[in-house]
Amino acid sequence: MGKPKKGKDSLGPAKQRGRRKRVVHVFTEGLVTEPSYIQIIKEHAPTVEVRIANQSAPGSQRKPLRLVEAAVRLMEEETRQAKRSGLAAEYLPQVWCLFDRDEHEGIETAIKQARDAGVQVAFSHPCFEVWRLLHHKPVTGTFGGVCGQVVARLPFARDPKDAANLKLVLPHQITGGYPQAKERALRMNAEHGEHVPLVKRDPYTNVHEFVERGLGITKY
Repeated sequence: MGKPKKGKDSLGPAKQRGRRKRVVHVFTEGLVTEPSYIQIIKEHAPTVEVRIANQSAPGSQRKPLRLVEAAVRLMEEETRQAKRSGLAAEYLPQVWCLFDRDEHEGIETAIKQARDAGVQVAFSHPCFEVWRLLHHKPVTGTFGGVCGQVVARLPFARDPKDAANLKLVLPHQITGGYPQAKERALRMNAEHGEHVPLVKRDPYTNVHEFVERGLGITKY
């Protein structure tokens, strides 16, 4: 994975109508699903410049711990650049990691390291597809940690046009569904008691926090 560019360019000097855009760097576990989702929704975030920080990274660099390690390094660099440039608080860059429970080891360690460094995490259990499913229906019960069971419930999984590449998020699969997806996610997450460790909350997702706190989007 290439090193982030240094200097003012890394802060994202892009402007719109004379205003600087806030830059959000995103590290995604998935090579297709999360980036294609972000590509769709970022059109609803005119004051934010979204950069997929690990777009060309190989699979070996996409495990949660590796993602967080890279994100922490970038966060440290962006923080130094912001301080040197005297960047206003509302334009301070953010760094996010999007990853799943799947069968990864070290999830709790990764989340703690991210939190300690100021890196934000959007975590899904068992996988990001839970968030996609919430755009269509409430989610109850457990998936037993098996992502395939989530995919099987996606209504468009039975459509030949969409089923050919289920990893790719298409506009018609999510457009207009955000308010309901967030409401369903909050209700689903509330089924787990606070005493239950995050890695055991099946199903769970807080992607809506990335959408709202990261990108400033409340509707799409």
